Amino acid sequence: MGTLTGVVLAAFAGYGLAWYAGAIDGNFALLLLLAVVITGVYWVAERWVFLPRRRAAAEHAVAEAQRRHDECVRQGVVPEPVDLEALRRRLLAQPWWLDWTAGLFPVILAVFVLRSFLFEPFKIPSGSMIPTLHVGDLILVNKYHYGVRLPVVNTKVWDNHEPQRGDVIVFRYPPQPSLDYIKRVVGVPGDEVAYLNKQLIINGQPVPREAAPDFYDADAMRYRKQFIETIGDKRVHTLVDDERPPFIPMATEFPGRDQCRYTVEGVTCRVPPGHYFVMGDNRDNSLDSRYWGFVPERNIVGKAVFVWMNFGDLGRIGPFE
Repeated sequence: MGTLTGVVLAAFAGYGLAWYAGAIDGNFALLLLLAVVITGVYWVAERWVFLPRRRAAAEHAVAEAQRRHDECVRQGVVPEPVDLEALRRRLLAQPWWLDWTAGLFPVILAVFVLRSFLFEPFKIPSGSMIPTLHVGDLILVNKYHYGVRLPVVNTKVWDNHEPQRGDVIVFRYPPQPSLDYIKRVVGVPGDEVAYLNKQLIINGQPVPREAAPDFYDADAMRYRKQFIETIGDKRVHTLVDDERPPFIPMATEFPGRDQCRYTVEGVTCRVPPGHYFVMGDNRDNSLDSRYWGFVPERNIVGKAVFVWMNFGDLGRIGPFE
């Protein structure tokens, strides 16, 4: 079993290294599920097979040592002292291959349940959600707010809330589902969403907005215009870059593009059933639904709710809405 376990652990390590090196697109949910299954098998085998065998072997060895001791005493020979308790502990100890499998099962199972059904950590990799979320923010994503989904296959098994305008969601990037993206919902199924001349319009009504003090973008070392928009029931801080033209360059072919009209002023889309239109708060520095289309409901991972760490700015910790 030690050799087989070594091969299994080496396979996990090889997968992780290949993923880290960029040789493959890793799937952490699948990797975690396999770890739960494999360590769970070892845990069950330890509980019902290996541990009873070690206990029987320990009791036999202790009894045999005690028998030899008593026999020596009966023959008048001074026996060599034997620590029977130490002998029992040594024989009951788990071998290394059980320490690294069955021993880790409770921890891996707890992580799997927490990450799959409750909360998942996520790191903000780009500035598309500035000023709401900054590069380096470590956020928690509520996995059950929009319903419970099976891990890996992402099939919903229990409904909860529906995504609302203004929600910040994490989802599987439609053109490449192995990647997670984070954006804000601005259009729900049936909505007509327009972004024309830097103004967001939903169902024919311009989204109310008011000017806010200019925002200093430390990465670009420049100030950008900032507005406070009311999207749904949320007041949202957004940025606009006046140096960028309003038209949408290099929009791709995507399912449902026939529901969109592109002009020099921007884009207007009718959101299909079961899909959502999302945008970044950093409006002119965000690749979002304007460029690659709608987010299918099945791609939604969860609702972003809390910044739990930013190692470069501890003041970022806390709710962001």
